Amino acid sequence: MTVPGVSATSPDLLRLVAVPVFAWAAYRDIETRRVSSTVWIPLSLLATILLLWDGWRAWTAGGGVWPYEFLVPTAISLGLVVPIAYLFWWVGGFGGADAKVLLVLAVLFPTFPEYALGSVTFPLETTPVGAFSFTILTNAVLVAILLPVALAIRNAAAGRIAPVMFVGWPVAWERIPETHGRLLETPSGLSRGGLDLDALRMYLRWRGLSLAEVRDDPERYRDPATLPDEPNPPTDGAVTAAVGTHSDGGRLESSPDDAAEAAPIDDSEPDGDDPWGADAFLDDIDGSAYGTSPETLRDGLAVLAESETVWISPGTPFLVPIFAGLVVALIYGDLLLGTLF
Repeated sequence: MTVPGVSATSPDLLRLVAVPVFAWAAYRDIETRRVSSTVWIPLSLLATILLLWDGWRAWTAGGGVWPYEFLVPTAISLGLVVPIAYLFWWVGGFGGADAKVLLVLAVLFPTFPEYALGSVTFPLETTPVGAFSFTILTNAVLVAILLPVALAIRNAAAGRIAPVMFVGWPVAWERIPETHGRLLETPSGLSRGGLDLDALRMYLRWRGLSLAEVRDDPERYRDPATLPDEPNPPTDGAVTAAVGTHSDGGRLESSPDDAAEAAPIDDSEPDGDDPWGADAFLDDIDGSAYGTSPETLRDGLAVLAESETVWISPGTPFLVPIFAGLVVALIYGDLLLGTLF
């Protein structure tokens, strides 16, 4: 396989096919916070084929190619990057898509590729470690560290000085229904532990309400007696959702992937000690809305019912720094070790 003007092995050229897919996945993660698992299946198959192909080429090349240029970096890639991805997913440090993309990268890029363009060979800087997926990971971590700094500079330039200026920015309440992230405010002030906006959308869809309706009459909807007898499917909180209508005229919102029927809530008199019906909502969906507690939901609704502008954390998905780390690795190499050796 050849590409005009580029000199590289066939496996390395085929690896470039995956780069636009990672770019699309990063963009989709920014826009929807949802990346289908089916994206990674064909990439995993391609990665496995290319890994075996490279192994066969290294074995037949003789000399020290097999143990030093293939076996050692591959062992580091599969034996270090894969466990790191799984561990961070298990403890909640990564989302599912972040972990899966690192697993794919560990198999797809176990060793440093080489792309000769004229007299220049990319990546410009290699490392003694030789595990390219580890380079991508360290690059991604460095990019992720720089994001809060860039955010703080942006806020400072706009005159927005606050303790949370490194992790968020203020937005108008009208943008909240189409915004991803987490509230950085509670009724008592700024906080890092505010309401997840996906959980907010789940709650509003469950009640068949819009945020504008809640703001128009917050006292009414704070009363749990206004909870619907037959709540709508809460969906998974994604911004995009199909909108339907109950036969009684109430609005029903559901995502295309959410085929589950919502169970009716308890017909008994609602508990007057349950403002906003937060407990009833979480009990009805069997517990978890991205770790949201009834208290967090109540605090978030109280803020959004009154405030014109609220601070939110965009919660940039780690898949974005991973893609940036991949691009930097392919062009420059290892940002950390490349400057030390």
